[in-house]
Amino acid sequence: YCIYDVKLTYMLNTTQSRGTGQDPKNMDSVNKPVLSAQGVYKKFSSGDSASNATGDLQILGNLNLQLVKSQSLAIVGASGSGKSTLLSLLAGLDLPDQGKIFIDGVDLTQLDETSRSSLRATKMSFVFQDFMLLPHLTAQENVMLPLEMRGVATAKELAMNELTKVGLADRMHHFPSQLSGGEQQRTALARAFVAKPLILFADEPNGNLDDKTSEQIVQLLFGMNLDNHTTLVLVTHDMKLAEKCDQIYELVEGQLKLIGGTQGVERAADAANAVAKQSHDSQESSSTHLNTSESTGRI
Repeated sequence: YCIYDVKLTYMLNTTQSRGTGQDPKNMDSVNKPVLSAQGVYKKFSSGDSASNATGDLQILGNLNLQLVKSQSLAIVGASGSGKSTLLSLLAGLDLPDQGKIFIDGVDLTQLDETSRSSLRATKMSFVFQDFMLLPHLTAQENVMLPLEMRGVATAKELAMNELTKVGLADRMHHFPSQLSGGEQQRTALARAFVAKPLILFADEPNGNLDDKTSEQIVQLLFGMNLDNHTTLVLVTHDMKLAEKCDQIYELVEGQLKLIGGTQGVERAADAANAVAKQSHDSQESSSTHLNTSESTGRI
């Protein structure tokens, strides 16, 4: 796999294509969380090398979050508020100091790095502000790469189809240096969606584009996301972009504050309260079990 260390690492996907139909006999699966964070804490050591003073800088504190399939979430906040840190934790690129993060029911905090990498490769895609295309590969080859990594025989045809969807049928044999910024980001979108990810993490996807191109990329992103029934986690400074999501959270003092979204504040708040209660109940259960064990030991 190719890894890019830009706060968030892009792991090439090897996802098998999943059906989008819903089983009427198992409607509970529709509401099953595909991403859940429970009581997440993250801090970094901060020291003054001159005075040898040390301390901890808490970035996230008792953070809770829950998303079901096909939901879209925007995370906004001031620079340095911890948005990229949170994205890294949700994608399993880093681990919280406390709390749990689940992807499709799997607890990332219980996996080693190899297992987390495998989960990223099979469940997630990423779109970056800086496109992150491999410069020595054509647009078509960049899009083919995730499929070739898993031995898909029709990788070339699938890549061609995906590039055609984003309007690059006549540019697929060009290298990234021969493409405009908008064309590079459209290629990145094709690469992200070609393997049908369960979750798409997008970090400032329109940050390096002019207004007109940005609007085109945003329309493509949300259109493709809808067509693929993908769960979208978006980090952005662009409130106009954030307002297209089901939920908008602002990251303030280490916690997510619900501030809006097309889904409606009340419905999103119910989801946030549910996961917070689940985290609290889990902690109480653990505490009760510990106290019972200690009492048994004394007896």
